[in-house]
Amino acid sequence: MMNLKNLLKNLVNDESGQDLIEYALVAALVGLGAVASMKTLSTAIGTAFGTIGTTLTSNV
Repeated sequence: MMNLKNLLKNLVNDESGQDLIEYALVAALVGLGAVASMKTLSTAIGTAFGTIGTTLTSNV
């Protein structure tokens, strides 16, 4: 019974997984920012290619 009590006490005081959780949260935040900016970026790229295509076909 004493070993179980010590084991539970050690598990409560153990902070070794804290860094991993922090890194996972930062990675999730970076991923969310990247996904959110993809819509704007894809629209800008599509507009640029459309403008280039229009310019090339009108000058031929």
